[in-house]
Amino acid sequence: MKRLLLLIFISVTNLSCTEKKIKMQAYMSPSCGCCKKWVTHLEENGFEVESIFRDNMRIIKSKYNIAQDQISCHTGVVGSYFIEGHVPASDIKKLINENPDIAGLTVPGMPAGQNVPGMETVNRNANYNVLSVSKDGSTSVWKNYK
Repeated sequence: MKRLLLLIFISVTNLSCTEKKIKMQAYMSPSCGCCKKWVTHLEENGFEVESIFRDNMRIIKSKYNIAQDQISCHTGVVGSYFIEGHVPASDIKKLINENPDIAGLTVPGMPAGQNVPGMETVNRNANYNVLSVSKDGSTSVWKNYK
């Protein structure tokens, strides 16, 4: 019985240690520090991120049809979705798990606060929305942070 319990424990431990990382690409300017901090946030939360540095980000935003009022400094791509701006890892994981028929998620602009991954520059929380972007470009609130 002890041997069986030991084998079960080892199996469960190995499963949790080999959890697959979520692969994604992150396009950003080589000089942007907050973009690199956002990538670190993702990596600390189970993502494997390929950082792709571009001097002209307009080309990337145009490729994914990201509207002017939806843009931020960096653009991520995971599966068929774009991730624009400082979207928390938990929202990206929810997106992947729920697999909705949308184009992507965005945090427009660059809100600063302790609760904004990569923009933890002030000692307070920011009030901001993560928006879902439908394939026709319309948006709705995915999650509000305060």
